[in-house]
Amino acid sequence: MTSLAIPRRIDCVGGVVVGHDARLLLVLRGQEPAKGTWSVPGGRVERGESDAQATAREVLEETGLRVDVGPLVGTVERAAPDGAVYLIRDYLCRPLPGADPMAVRGGDDAEDAAWFTPAEVVGLETSPGLVEALRGWGVL
Repeated sequence: MTSLAIPRRIDCVGGVVVGHDARLLLVLRGQEPAKGTWSVPGGRVERGESDAQATAREVLEETGLRVDVGPLVGTVERAAPDGAVYLIRDYLCRPLPGADPMAVRGGDDAEDAAWFTPAEVVGLETSPGLVEALRGWGVL
């Protein structure tokens, strides 16, 4: 009898940041996976962090924007190195009052950060499955 190994799951979060004008905040990925494509800011949940804390931290590190983390909009799984799986929970986020949405910039492992209309997002080179997921969740 063959035993099937259950892949190691790596908990991750993403921030689907929507501005007051319905534009989405995306980052240009500077690291693998999907280096050189646009995606939502996010990353691994660190030990002891809640999803909301991790999401707010990742958005701040990658874009410089402080956000209010709202409800879960969806979950995706993506292949990770060594046969592991990234389990990514994406949360709806809004800029905090007093935050300057126009001051976003790429930081940490993001090469750039910018706001895009839903129509512009569809025309970008995005990380695999991003547009389909955002459409399925009613964000685009």
